[in-house]
Amino acid sequence: MTTSPTPASTDFAALDLGPAMLANLQQLGYLQMTPIQAASLPPALLGRDLIAQASTGSGKTAAFALALLANLNARRFAVQALVLCPTRELADQVSAEIRRLARAEENVKLVTLCGGVPLRGQAQSLEHGAHIVVGTPGRVLDHLERGNLRLDALNTLVLDEADRMLDMGFFDDIARVASQCPSARQTLLFSATYPLAIAQLATRFMKNPQQITVQAQHAEAKIAQRWYEVKDGERLHAVSQLLAHFRPESSIAFCNTKQQCRDLVAVLQAQGFSALALYGELEQRERDQVLVRFANRSCSVLVATDVAARGLDIANLAAVINVDVTPDPEVHVHRIGRTGRGDAEGLALNLASLNEMGYVGRIEQLQGRESRWHALAELTPTGSGPLVPPMATIQIVGGRKEKIRAGDVLGALTGEMGYTREQVGKINVNDFSTYVAVDRAIAEQAAQRLNQGRVKGKAVKARLVND
Repeated sequence: MTTSPTPASTDFAALDLGPAMLANLQQLGYLQMTPIQAASLPPALLGRDLIAQASTGSGKTAAFALALLANLNARRFAVQALVLCPTRELADQVSAEIRRLARAEENVKLVTLCGGVPLRGQAQSLEHGAHIVVGTPGRVLDHLERGNLRLDALNTLVLDEADRMLDMGFFDDIARVASQCPSARQTLLFSATYPLAIAQLATRFMKNPQQITVQAQHAEAKIAQRWYEVKDGERLHAVSQLLAHFRPESSIAFCNTKQQCRDLVAVLQAQGFSALALYGELEQRERDQVLVRFANRSCSVLVATDVAARGLDIANLAAVINVDVTPDPEVHVHRIGRTGRGDAEGLALNLASLNEMGYVGRIEQLQGRESRWHALAELTPTGSGPLVPPMATIQIVGGRKEKIRAGDVLGALTGEMGYTREQVGKINVNDFSTYVAVDRAIAEQAAQRLNQGRVKGKAVKARLVND
């Protein structure tokens, strides 16, 4: 195993990429490589196996996506790249990013294979042909065993967030999938941490991998961390106090258990906050709706467990609240690293009881600094009225299967219905439904007008989604 030297250039033009791909990167706003891209892309484009340590939000998806696209022959209609992810949410995000980067290539077909969706539709998509498959280990293995998926033409295997896949018990599934891939392939493994099981994976399935480590991207100066000592009985109310005092437009509140998630959402909703829960046992439709509403600024607080939130990359996240202290200090670093992305400053608010001080000590040791403690009594409500998200979400029955596109919905709202482009937010088109965020002040009227009007020349059913 070898370690990567420091790269000489952070300019994408320094890489061996075609003019169409470089032009597409420029158009997408990829002006300079992030540290993980600059360190991993040169050896990856030369065909080396890699073990790259990098956190969510570091640009790792583009790092492996550009490598697998460079290996792809779009004229050969066979699966040439497979990306394994721990969760459906991460698989969906990775798929969307690869599609954006593949715009410069000719007609690249990508299929996403995850649980929570009927096997039959996925099998039909595979029958129509695919160059790239992105999926969770269990569902990919399922399609392999049923003969729906063949990997004999595979040249690139990517293991994304490998440490989390191992935490979730996927070692054997990954091993079985890897054993069905050609031995003459490139394997790219990305992981936030480097537990022993990663070394075991590397030994079994990789050829002299080059190891690359990039430090976490969030500096102390960019994320203000504040600690508050609480008794267990006042913990949930303390979250309300933090929200009323700091008034973050969007925040993720991390809990260690799904029961704590449910309890906190009940408390926050009873106090007038727009809060939704995300944990492992939600039905897929509920999970999708929660994520859409949080990402499109229709919900102020996402209350989540670590496994459920793993891989989420929400833009402009104002604050992270650690309702419970995690026993794993590296998880704490990943939690707070979701705020303060890019040029923005972030806020990390942490609650800890006396029996969690051992965990706090481990976090201090990892971060190399002492915690800064504040009194709950400092928290006083600021601003006028409850914290209300700026947008509301309308669900339209019908999606990709009905050939609805985001532009059709935007055109309907800003055309005959007379709304401005500024009053319409994110539009998410799924297979069978479409979600559109609109300014909260016009939400009810817009839902009525959509019900009475037409989208793409057809009548549609629309409803306002409420907590």
